[in-house]
This record gives sequence, structure tokens and C-alpha cells, in this order.
Amino acid sequence: MSDFKKSYKEKLKKRSEEASTVRKIVTIVLAVIAVLLIIALISGYLYIKSSLQPVDPDDESQINVEVPIGSSTSQIASILKDNDVIKNELIFRFYTKFKNETGFQAGDYSFTASMTLDEIIESLKTGKIVKEPTVRVTIPEGRNLEQIAELYAEEFDFTKEEFLEQANDEEYINQLIEDYPAILSDEVLNEDIRYPLEGYLFATTYDYFVEDPTIEQIIEEMISRTEATVVERSEEIEESDLTIHEILTMASLVENEAPNEDSRKDIAGVFYNRLDEDMMLQTDPTVLYALGEHKDRVLFEDLEVDSPYNTYQNEGLPVGPISSFNANSLEATINPSDNDYLYFLANSEGEIFYAEDFEEHKKLREEHIDNNNEDTPLPDDTPE
Repeated sequence: MSDFKKSYKEKLKKRSEEASTVRKIVTIVLAVIAVLLIIALISGYLYIKSSLQPVDPDDESQINVEVPIGSSTSQIASILKDNDVIKNELIFRFYTKFKNETGFQAGDYSFTASMTLDEIIESLKTGKIVKEPTVRVTIPEGRNLEQIAELYAEEFDFTKEEFLEQANDEEYINQLIEDYPAILSDEVLNEDIRYPLEGYLFATTYDYFVEDPTIEQIIEEMISRTEATVVERSEEIEESDLTIHEILTMASLVENEAPNEDSRKDIAGVFYNRLDEDMMLQTDPTVLYALGEHKDRVLFEDLEVDSPYNTYQNEGLPVGPISSFNANSLEATINPSDNDYLYFLANSEGEIFYAEDFEEHKKLREEHIDNNNEDTPLPDDTPE
């Protein structure tokens, strides 16, 4: 065999071996790529499947979330992720887009880590929580902090005293001042104030989706409601001569004196007129708060109680609010009636009569109170 043929066969054999090696390498690489692709697909599927599931199906703890007005789906997804309501904000955005879900509403929500994406989406669309509450607690307007503590102690596994202790804890109050600077200030730490959070816990109906919310969760949700109500009127409040603490104090007085919504702006006007005239407010609810008890009649001796809340003994507003208040009491405080009245009284049927001076006020009392043998003490009168 010639050297040429021998060389040719060797080269052909070598090329065949190289081609075989290349095919093996390509096959291995393709197999690896296929395996990696399958692993990636399975992992991606499992990841997406997991991201679509509740954060923790067994966790029914209440998570309070605020969705600001004008929030986009991306912003809402970020808020939900930051609060551990969903696992992945990108998956949430894709899921809502895939299902063509829109029309999410701003507001304060109480979610749980056990809620599904569909339940969360439905809540955001309706502005309501889909789950049925475990406990529903209604706090009527005009209740003070001790009464609020009693109402909650009846529903949950803590005592009135434990609630009040938490609401009076200075370290906790300082933390709340940092967390809610829009409404809370150092004014609530005045040593003469009985309860720093008096008047700051909003009166409304609260739904709880767990059987044992903490006292902190309850307090902070109530403060959040107050904050939202106040912030809505922040521009008007800034135009007034009063601080937010003074506004809430006045609102609590209006709440306790006015028997109905219609009379609140007029009574607020009376209070402002008295302040302008450097008159004492002389409102009975402040005396009752100073006494720390409920009475059907305020007697002359009661007016002597030594307290910074007693508006028969101290000029101006009391040191702080005396109770919770209705939103329309706050509205009346911010936008009172423009009247010239300095006095008012109510008969046994709740009808209110106003007067610009004390002589007119005495006549109205004789006509509508004394002649009807009604002895109910009213503002500006010396009770018998």
C-alpha cells in the first residue's frame, strides 16, 4: 500500500473519530440543556404555583394595609408584598393582568396571610373584606377611653385594665407619635392629661378576622381611622387657629353637648363665640369627665371639682379630649355656624334654644325649662 493511501486512511479514521467525539459532545450538551430546561420549567412552574398560593394558609392574624388614593396595580402589589399579604408582586401583577382585573379601590383593609389572590383581588375591587369577620365590635360615638376598653374586654381575652395600661404606656405612646405624626404630637404627653389617647381612637364598627387581636393592633387601627378622617380635612384645619389636638378636643365637646347632627354646627359656633369673648365654656360633660363618673344631673358642688378638664373652673379648652367623636362633630368643629349666640339650652325633648345674651337665656330657661318643672342643668347655668 502506498504511503499516500495509508496516510489518507489514517486521516479519514481520525476525522471519523473526531466527528464521533463531536457528536457525543453535542449530544451531551443538548441533553444537559434539555435537562436544565426541564428543571427550569419545572422550577418556574413550582415557583409560580407557590407564588399564587396564600403566604401562610394557617395564619389568620390580621394585617392592616392602607392603599392610598391613586395607587397603580404595581404600587398596590408592592404594598401587599411589603406587608406579607402576597408572596411575589410580579406574579400578582401578571395574575391580575391575565385575569383582566382592574378597578381597585383605595382604603384601609384588614387582610390575613391565609387569603388567596382571588380573595385579595375581590376585596380590592369592592373595597370590602371578602372573609366573614370572626368578631365585630361597634364603638359608639361619645365613648371615652375607659368605656372603649370595657367594650373590647367583653369581646377579647384581655381585661379593661390591661387595655388601659397599654394605652397609657409612655414608651408605646412615643412610638405612636413617631408612627402617626399627622395627628399625634407631644401635646398628648401633658402630665395633666388622664389618657394620652383619649379622643384619638375613632368610634365606628370594626371587623376582626382573628379571635385574639393584640391590644396594639386594636389601638393602631383605631388611630389610623382617626388619622384618615383628620387628614381629609387637613387643609381646613391648617387654616384654623387651633392645633389638631385642640380641634379634637373641641370635637369631643361638641359630640357630648349636641343631641343631634343638625345642632352641632350651631353649638360649635357658640363655643367659639365664648372663646372669642374670653368666657368660660362651662360645659357639663367636662365636669362629668373630671369627676370620672356618669350622673344624670350636675350639681353645684360638682362644679368645684379641681381638674384641668373642668371648664367651669378653667378658661379655654380643657387639657384634652373627653371622648371619641363622630365625623360630623369634627366637621362642625372645623366649619361651625356663623352666629352670635353665647348661650344655649335644651328641653326634655331635646329641642335647643339659643340666646345672644344672658337675659334672653334666662327668659328661655323660664319658658322652656323651669315652667315645665324640668331641672336639667345646662351650660352656662348654675345648677341647683
